[in-house]
Amino acid sequence: MTTFALVTATLFSSATFAQVSPSNSDGQAVHKAVPVAQPLTLSEAIRLALQFSPQIVANQQELAASEGAVIQAGARPNPEVQALLEDTRRDSRTTTVQLSQPIELGGKRSARISVAEAARAQTAVDIEGRRAQIRADVADAFFAAAIAQERVKLAQASVDLSMRGTDAVSKRVQAGKVSAMDETRAKVAHAGVRLELLQAQSELRSARQGLAALLGPASAVRAQTLVWQSGVQPASRNLEASQLSDVPVLRQARLEVDKRQAMVELEEARRVPDVTLTLGAKRDQQVGRNQAVIGLAIPIPVLDTNRGNLLQALRLHDKAEADFQATRIRVETEWVQLTERQRFAQAEVDVLRSEVLPGAESAWQAATTGFELGKFSFLDALDAQRTLLQARAQYLRALNELYRTNANIDRLLGTSGEEQTTSKP
Repeated sequence: MTTFALVTATLFSSATFAQVSPSNSDGQAVHKAVPVAQPLTLSEAIRLALQFSPQIVANQQELAASEGAVIQAGARPNPEVQALLEDTRRDSRTTTVQLSQPIELGGKRSARISVAEAARAQTAVDIEGRRAQIRADVADAFFAAAIAQERVKLAQASVDLSMRGTDAVSKRVQAGKVSAMDETRAKVAHAGVRLELLQAQSELRSARQGLAALLGPASAVRAQTLVWQSGVQPASRNLEASQLSDVPVLRQARLEVDKRQAMVELEEARRVPDVTLTLGAKRDQQVGRNQAVIGLAIPIPVLDTNRGNLLQALRLHDKAEADFQATRIRVETEWVQLTERQRFAQAEVDVLRSEVLPGAESAWQAATTGFELGKFSFLDALDAQRTLLQARAQYLRALNELYRTNANIDRLLGTSGEEQTTSKP
């Protein structure tokens, strides 16, 4: 086998795409004496992102604040102490001391607690949704960076392959076996793959920066060293649309309905007037006698019956119900679209891996051998080489689309991307 075939065997062996090893933006090993960062796996990246996320910290503080709201909702009205002095003369003054205690009726306290607990439950579900969002974002960024790194390796190997091909054509031109036009074409093709390498390096830097932004400054350097296996692919989801009721966004919408119902009950309870019970003692200095004071105050709900607040609460409850139904339809529609995209992406990956790549490699090897034996022109060999490289790049794009689609499914379902992978033979 000639130089072309040897390079191909190195470039397209399974080891090339088995694991991402430490490299710089050029896809070459780093030889500088710098601290070596520990390899970063997907599960470790998710853990670091969850620790760093300021949004998670903010949500946790909001959850702690909602605990205070529940406590405050259960507080009862404070009693009131009142002292009255009639007449300032010692011998004829009358002194009254009384204690007044408002008493809530109609279940106001329990209704307030229900509203506060519903708000707390919403905050807890929001944290779950945020964590799911971060997990999906990290999985998306992780695989984007890993595949971008593979593209750099592919582009670098393509440059080496093109250089060796150009050298081989130059030697045949010097030997008078092919025309100088073939050498020019080889050089043009070599310039094209060099541009592809520069583009791949730029995309890799961008992908690493995107992943580092999720991990935080303290862990950003670890985004340069990723550990993954291209043969490990996301597993297909077998959920039915009726099983989507526990996704975070639907739970959030359902809890909003519950909270609005609790607010309706609170406004209904507020239509019942509270009473104020008063107990005290009255000292009449002139007659030298103490008298008990007992009072009961009951507001008369004639002018203000809380009708407006109740109407507002009812309409907001209706709105929450409508929003829940709209969210349910949107989630089910998005689920169907994502699963269809996943099936297509999985099928594309399978076809490229099992049929297109082996066929393209076989065709390239045949064209290369034929060119060396003088049976094929250089254009035939170059076209076969280009087809093989394009097939490999298409495979990486399809694999990236599969990972991205599954990350979107994880984002929708609130699941962890690291739990949704399976090994494919």
